[in-house]
Amino acid sequence: MWIADNWKDYEVLDTSKGEKLERWGNYLLVRPDPQVIWDTPKSLKGWKSPNAHYHRSKKGGGEWEFFDLPQQWSIQYQKLGLTFQLKPFSFKHTGLFPEQAANWDWFSDKIRQAGRPIKVLNLFAYTGGATIAAAAAGAAVTHVDASKGMVTWAKENARSSGLSDAPIRWIVDDCVKFVEREIRRGNHYDAIIMDPPSYGRGPKGEIWKIEEAIHPLIKLCAKLLSDKPLFFLVNSYTTGLAPAVLTYLLATELKAFSGHVDSQEIGLPVSSNQLVLPCGASGRWSAD
Repeated sequence: MWIADNWKDYEVLDTSKGEKLERWGNYLLVRPDPQVIWDTPKSLKGWKSPNAHYHRSKKGGGEWEFFDLPQQWSIQYQKLGLTFQLKPFSFKHTGLFPEQAANWDWFSDKIRQAGRPIKVLNLFAYTGGATIAAAAAGAAVTHVDASKGMVTWAKENARSSGLSDAPIRWIVDDCVKFVEREIRRGNHYDAIIMDPPSYGRGPKGEIWKIEEAIHPLIKLCAKLLSDKPLFFLVNSYTTGLAPAVLTYLLATELKAFSGHVDSQEIGLPVSSNQLVLPCGASGRWSAD
């Protein structure tokens, strides 16, 4: 398992009964987590006095209960010098998946050590965690997300991280259609990152189901790779896509290139018991 254990401003303090107690900078949040199926004592004081608590509804969805939390605040990922703007919004989210820091560290090293200009395509790029990590490492990045609001948020994160003038191209578009157009244009990238949702809709209502769409998209993206690709990263939060499945997809579609694939679960350390909370899986192809 790849563990995001370099955070100072973020921490999973404890987990129990379908929920996790987290510290985001100076604020404590309680949020649901489907992986937390154990029933252990909620002995930490933070469980009883969080700054906000997201309650799941039995009918689906849920809502935030706020006690003492600003509308927006920021945290830093000091290892890479990144600053993220956070705010609680729909379906328990804050605008950041901190476990992805394990991948940011990995590809940042590859970009810095490449010894040449690197062009990165970041698909389903959300609020730009991977985009600004890649840009901070020196890459030129094309950031693609179907949500205009998420792209605006990502730009804010770039500004907060001192990357306003970095070579980042911001695109609001359906990721599959954008890739198809880039193929027709003859554009190429040295690295591709994709963080697809399990289920989603494009700007015109296009339906995305990861189990049906991930393999065709990886196959399409392989056509966008340059003659000397550096890496290809696929993230999955869908329990049906085990690390071995990601390895199979990447190894099958990138066999024309000289490289190797490694896929693992990704996770966050839990402070109260030195265990690790699983947070999905990542597949990494990298050049030999």
